[in-house]
Amino acid sequence: MASDSGFHPERLMARTLRNPSDAPPGGKPVGDGTPGAGIPAAEPKPATEPNSAAEPNSGAEPAGAAALPPREAIVEALMRLAAEQPWSDIEIGDIAREAGVSLATFRDLYPSKGAVLGGFSRMIDRQVLEGGSDDLDEEPTRERLFDVLMRRLDAMDPYKPALRRIAFALRGDPLSLAALNGVALNSQRFMLAAAGISTEGPLGRLKLQGVVIAFARTLETWLRDDDPSLARTMARLDREIRGGERLMERAEDVRRLTAPLRALAQSLAEGGRRRSRRREARSEDEGDPLGDDPAAAI
Repeated sequence: MASDSGFHPERLMARTLRNPSDAPPGGKPVGDGTPGAGIPAAEPKPATEPNSAAEPNSGAEPAGAAALPPREAIVEALMRLAAEQPWSDIEIGDIAREAGVSLATFRDLYPSKGAVLGGFSRMIDRQVLEGGSDDLDEEPTRERLFDVLMRRLDAMDPYKPALRRIAFALRGDPLSLAALNGVALNSQRFMLAAAGISTEGPLGRLKLQGVVIAFARTLETWLRDDDPSLARTMARLDREIRGGERLMERAEDVRRLTAPLRALAQSLAEGGRRRSRRREARSEDEGDPLGDDPAAAI
């Protein structure tokens, strides 16, 4: 039965069926409670690990850095550092060393530490867009948007400790928040497109900014939600989407009701411009009866 917030518990089951990977992190027992049930099998250790342990001072790149393109390696390095230390303590030199790239390469790819956050956002965009499916094509718009934004949170989950620290550090920095809002607008434009929602037209910008605000509010809940089922996060996202729908309905009503007034104002403005042009033409003819050609006096 749906709660007063509009959140449907069956969404959790449906989402789990669509995403079998949404198992509780950390290997916690699931299912019948059998010890070890649900714990993933241990991955074999890389063959290079003994050598790296034998040469701790060899200056080798961090594990996994060489396997990634430099642009992604820098993003991953920043996220690792941000999970362990305050945002303000992280220098670009620290990120370059952690990523195993030179400062020159870093500079070619990103102009600042903050720009790496933009790279992180684009990396998440790609994961969400590449992971889309046609399963919800026949579902209502609300359900499609809900699914896309939850997949975005799923993609961000491995970076949750870092994002907690970054969000706390930037909360009192209006310039950084304004810059990140621009990044979020670009990301959400593609999230809406993935959900089959247009961002063009007179209300497109309002719709886009509304989704940015709704997702930011949901993100606040998600950062505090350690329940593997993310029930609180899902309920918050559902409320935000429904609130956004109501806002867009009111905006569309206002636009429709004011259409005659806007048409009248536009007509008056165009009429004023035409009268002004006629007055200017008469003034030019009266002030210079010969026109622009001196030969007319002959």
